[in-house]
Amino acid sequence: LPEGHPQIAGSLNNLAGLYRSQGRYGEAEPLFLEGLAIRRKSLPEGHPDIATSLNNLAYLYQVQGRYGEAEPLYLEAAQTIMKSLGKQHPNTQTVLNNYLSFLRKRNKEAEVTAFLKEWELT
Repeated sequence: LPEGHPQIAGSLNNLAGLYRSQGRYGEAEPLFLEGLAIRRKSLPEGHPDIATSLNNLAYLYQVQGRYGEAEPLYLEAAQTIMKSLGKQHPNTQTVLNNYLSFLRKRNKEAEVTAFLKEWELT
């Protein structure tokens, strides 16, 4: 595939996910970042694969305790996937669950309530 092809981003994302699951966070982060950069450059704005990359990077930051970096990525992922795939799509449900669970674990019920209301999910 040519350099910058979105399928390369998928492979980078998968390898990064493996590294994350093995606790190899330092190796996972640059792969997640590169995959996200490729997807942002090669796919149209709002593409659900961009949301997937954002979600996965956010989760990496969450498991590392980097909550301030994780939260805006989760929010962008949730907003992006809601707009692109809608409320009922299984991928949307996964991203929403991750974001809302993150907020609840951080005792941010006001943000949960506001997000649910904004997107008419209550």
